[in-house]
Amino acid sequence: MIGKYDEYKRMYDAERHLWWYRVLHHKVTMSIKKHFPNRPDISILDAGCGTGGMLMHLLEQGFSTIEGFDFSEDGVAFSQMRGLAVTHHDLTKIADYKPGKQFDVIICNDVFTYFSDAVIQEIVMGIRTKLKPGGIFITNNNSHEAFSGIHDIVVGGQKRFIKEDLERLVDRAGLSISYWTYWSFFLSPLIMAVRAWQRFQLRRGWIDLSKQASDVAVPPFFINIPLYWLVKLEEAVLPRASFGSSLFTVMKPAGQVKE
Repeated sequence: MIGKYDEYKRMYDAERHLWWYRVLHHKVTMSIKKHFPNRPDISILDAGCGTGGMLMHLLEQGFSTIEGFDFSEDGVAFSQMRGLAVTHHDLTKIADYKPGKQFDVIICNDVFTYFSDAVIQEIVMGIRTKLKPGGIFITNNNSHEAFSGIHDIVVGGQKRFIKEDLERLVDRAGLSISYWTYWSFFLSPLIMAVRAWQRFQLRRGWIDLSKQASDVAVPPFFINIPLYWLVKLEEAVLPRASFGSSLFTVMKPAGQVKE
């Protein structure tokens, strides 16, 4: 998505209100609070922070020692407009970010899709070196090829993941998944139907991709609010879902994981 100013503007406009972002930000925050109860002083890095919506949410939740970086100059500029401590850096060189500094929590959401497996492995190895003892790595990623559609193409996504993919990719770095869940399970039939129709139209040449945009946009409140609460209901009923359009994971160094 690098170089697509319009998409970063869409993200900036939607991140604070769109149901999907609100659910994701809550998932991240709850995972941090579970592992570090009553510890607002912990150090948190958002690696590939986009326009800074996750960092803003963390600030509102009382976390003060937070920072981020992004490879996109547009993403950095939008983040800095929010008053955030965000700089330009290459995720593939995360091991070189602020040499000698480590973090209690590293977040990297919906970025792996832009890289090959070999590069992802190198990124994760770098992330492992930046984690403090007892630290955690949180990453959300798009999942299951059945959900691929116009959005993936427009933002430049190369792939979607299942849990076994991530297990294989992080094993070499000495990380293990301590918690995982797919989400948007309740919405899966609708999302799959929409994306299948999109793929059919693409095969027929009925869609001009040059005129398409991503799915990142806030729908009317009478749609946005019910979608938010539907997914929140899903969280309550299915703390760990076996299917969905996104895969949320929390990882720890292998020796720290408790089965």
